[in-house]
Amino acid sequence: MTYRDQIVAAMNWLGQQDRVCFLGYNTRYGRAGGSLADVPEDRLFEMPLAENLMFGAAIGMSLDGRIPVVWCERADFLFCGMDAIVNHLNQIRKLSEGQHKPAAIIRVCIGNSKTPLFTGPTHTQDPSEAMRLLVSFPVEVLGTPESILPQYCRAFERAKKGISTMLFEHKDRYSET
Repeated sequence: MTYRDQIVAAMNWLGQQDRVCFLGYNTRYGRAGGSLADVPEDRLFEMPLAENLMFGAAIGMSLDGRIPVVWCERADFLFCGMDAIVNHLNQIRKLSEGQHKPAAIIRVCIGNSKTPLFTGPTHTQDPSEAMRLLVSFPVEVLGTPESILPQYCRAFERAKKGISTMLFEHKDRYSET
């Protein structure tokens, strides 16, 4: 299966897991570029273009017992959500001395630079290394197609234990055969 097929398979698998929901911009109406096409609609929460709000909502959903998968359509926009990610999602466990353990699976797409629609330099940066310095939870880059589903399975298992995971995918790899 292709890189994109594996992303779709991972989202379908997550969509079948108890307590999982998906939120972000273009999640319900655009189905995250088609990758959520087969996920039940009642698990999809469309959010406005307000990344700090998206991540804040994910924290609240997690504290309410859900396992949110946050779709960040462009990696560059992570910076708009840094307060919620770095100061809250990453720190609430420590701040509450372990009483609260919100966790999210953060799905981040590094924009395409080789295939249309060319998104330009402000949509194609890879902040994965910087994120590793800012958070204490795993930050991973999705490499080979075969590694994608296992990485999302591990992220799900971590989330059940109150540990977030940030996974970066490459939009340019969607068109690989």
